[in-house]
Amino acid sequence: MSKPSVKLADVAKAAGVSHGTASNAFNRPGIVREEVRRRIFEAAQKLNYAGPDPRGRLLRAGKVNAIGVATAEPLSYFFADPFARVVMSGISQACDATGAGISLVSAANQEQLAWNIQSAVVDGFIVFCLEDGSRLVELTRERKLPFVALDFGFDDETIAAIGVDDVAGARLAASHLTGLGHRRFAVLSLSFADTGTGPASFGEARNALYCGTRARIRGYFQALSQAGIDESGVPIYETDNDEASTWAGLEHVFSLPEPPTAILAMSDKVALHALDWLRARGIAVPGEVSIIGFDGVPEGEFSEPPLTTIAQPMAEMGRRAVETILGFDGTIRRETFDVELVVRGSTAPPPAGPN
Repeated sequence: MSKPSVKLADVAKAAGVSHGTASNAFNRPGIVREEVRRRIFEAAQKLNYAGPDPRGRLLRAGKVNAIGVATAEPLSYFFADPFARVVMSGISQACDATGAGISLVSAANQEQLAWNIQSAVVDGFIVFCLEDGSRLVELTRERKLPFVALDFGFDDETIAAIGVDDVAGARLAASHLTGLGHRRFAVLSLSFADTGTGPASFGEARNALYCGTRARIRGYFQALSQAGIDESGVPIYETDNDEASTWAGLEHVFSLPEPPTAILAMSDKVALHALDWLRARGIAVPGEVSIIGFDGVPEGEFSEPPLTTIAQPMAEMGRRAVETILGFDGTIRRETFDVELVVRGSTAPPPAGPN
């Protein structure tokens, strides 16, 4: 049988002091005389007492001074995804400035995600609403703690959210390329739902389950339509925001009778994978094909060629999310940040000749 745990009351008895004095020695040592503190600590050492359980103090205070950052993606997402890394840098800066801790909450399956959300010892949640965002919102709402959704696109006004206008950003991306004279386009899309990857129709893309994807599709085709480009002639390939599906998408669109001169990539990560594929096959960017991303991750500035993109203030969004949680006063706030077209070397007018 295991030995019963030593309690603070045992230490107080062994040191010949009151429970309150023993508690002060650990929690408010400045108000306890040095010789009394020494006697209490010697008794604690003899009894192998490690100190008061911080959980009791936290429960009494009603605060743990920590923020949960949650996603339905595996834990590696926070470190491997360039968008997540920049947002996390903003979250970390804001937490450092206030002395708050960070608890990363993620899972490889729904059951584990639910348990991790329910058991996290935090004051509130910042939710990365990428795929399965509605489930994350449902789980965090059940905790009855403050939470804010990032990369939102939710119409529910009861959800505190911080994000950008995806429609306006995508429209800006497509308008940049049509303004350069491009007429043959392809879209490398983010996921529509959790059903797989592959070629998709405009109707399927327009009705995507994931709101961010749906909004960016709408913005792209608003600009293309304004330029007189028929939606039925624009191939769309649903990727999983990774190298394998991006490369499969490029194999598909460049096997078509009229390959694109311009690619709309729904994330910088997809765009950077596309640059690797094009370079490996000797397809000049932007000489033969232009490509524009979406996010503004640091890697895009140093790619070959540097990536033209729609930049969103990712670090600032992370900082604001922390402020929303730590300063929560019961008010639901929804903030939309502006995006910016950053023109670099991956876009140019189409090659001379029929387009």
